[in-house]
Amino acid sequence: MKNKIKKVLNSNILRHKYVKYGLLLTIGLFLGWLFFGNSSGNQDEHAHTHELTDDTVWTCSMHPQIKMDKPGKCPICAMDLIPLKKSGNGGDAINPDAIQMSDEAIALANIQTTLVGRQHAVKEIQLYGTIRVDERLSQSQTSHVNGRIEKLYVNFTGESIKQGQTIASVYSPDLLNAQQELLEALKMQPVQPMLVEASKEKLRLWKLTDNQIDAIIKSGKVNPVIDIKSNTNGVVISKNVSQGDYINQGTVLLQVANLSQVWAMFDAYEMDLPFLKVGDKLEFTLQAIPGRTFSGKISFIDPLLDKTTRTSKVRVVTSNPGMLMKPEMYAVAKVNASLRQQSDEIVIPKSAVLWTGKRSIVYVKQPDTETPAFMLREIELGPSLGSSYVVLSGLHAGDEIVTNGAFSIDATAQLEGKRSMMNTEAAKPVTGHEKHSMNVQPSSMQNKHEILKVQGLCEMCKDRIEKTAKSVAGVSSATWDMKTRELHLNFDAHQTNLKTISKSIAKVGHETNLDKADQEAYDALPGCCKYKEN
Repeated sequence: MKNKIKKVLNSNILRHKYVKYGLLLTIGLFLGWLFFGNSSGNQDEHAHTHELTDDTVWTCSMHPQIKMDKPGKCPICAMDLIPLKKSGNGGDAINPDAIQMSDEAIALANIQTTLVGRQHAVKEIQLYGTIRVDERLSQSQTSHVNGRIEKLYVNFTGESIKQGQTIASVYSPDLLNAQQELLEALKMQPVQPMLVEASKEKLRLWKLTDNQIDAIIKSGKVNPVIDIKSNTNGVVISKNVSQGDYINQGTVLLQVANLSQVWAMFDAYEMDLPFLKVGDKLEFTLQAIPGRTFSGKISFIDPLLDKTTRTSKVRVVTSNPGMLMKPEMYAVAKVNASLRQQSDEIVIPKSAVLWTGKRSIVYVKQPDTETPAFMLREIELGPSLGSSYVVLSGLHAGDEIVTNGAFSIDATAQLEGKRSMMNTEAAKPVTGHEKHSMNVQPSSMQNKHEILKVQGLCEMCKDRIEKTAKSVAGVSSATWDMKTRELHLNFDAHQTNLKTISKSIAKVGHETNLDKADQEAYDALPGCCKYKEN
């Protein structure tokens, strides 16, 4: 190298002294960078590694209870430890059990909070039912004498009749004798005037009208055939006899219903009953008459609960102008009902709650801290309001809770070994000094996701299947897809299993890929829910 440099310096090109000095300076800078540049880079890298090691706690992604002050291997599974990012300086006001997160991490996880306040507990309830005949306006047309039907004037079900209309002509030996007694009593009227009144009263008890009795007296002849008149207005819903039949006293000829007023009978689940009371106004729609809304008042709530469907009947009385509503039409009602026992309560969104089956938890933001910090808090939930819950205990007005991104905070808590949805107690940190003497077993996952095939057809089926699944202890969520007929379940494997959930659903009438439906429960399902082919 020296000989080459000397040769260059002695060349004719470099005989000028300024050129020599410039070339020497360039060569010196190059050699300095060559010998000292890498050393400086190594020092910077070492300084960076030293800084990361000093300021970072190292943990295992599979065993968050492991806490080391330097990188290495996990003493349980031998995985490489990862750095646990510190969230900045939070000050002395931050609880040691709180989850600290930087502003960047909060923005990345889309964490949103809201202040807790008191409000009226209002729930949107959706009820499904059918139109029924008002039983109070239904009557039976019966025969009051023995005899034979000579002529039947009402020939089919659905025919409208009016009060006083002749519905049948009956030959009755008993009525024939009673008419003869009346005519004989008329002959003896000057001597025994009371016999005439007694004979008339006997015919009245057999439901002959005064006009029919007067016609017998004027003609002076007995009529072997007597007309039976209708005693109500309405529509024939059942025809029990035919022309030529022999009938006895008390035989039901026709069932007649007055459809000027009808009942809308809805099924209300037990969790919805506290929101409903007699006298509440309710609006509903009919699938057969889209775009039209009907209304009425709740007149009766069945005090007995159906043990199969876990529902109670709610009756709404409504007028039926133009006979638009027909019995057995499907009706859907939506009610914004207030909980009368809890009119001013703490209400929080469902998205804020992490529910494990036994425990319901939320994350509350600590006030007056420089670094955002969140504390886990167990709460007691009251009635469900659809998209929100009533909180019975655990929160106070003015608390700031996480309403979006609570699961991300809980995941951070699990990674740091603190109290979380899955851990009732904070995991004891294991440091490098304890790794040789510890005896730690890997934690087991409790949450489980399964898919169950469930038969059904409509929105009523969806509502029934999901509510039945959620009623099983340990099930945190249940969503049934009407198209694929798949029920997506999340549940605690320590509390229940797929077979138990399947049996519960089969008991309410819906078959699964594991269990056949209870036949009695299936027969009790509404017509729109009958998924079996006849």
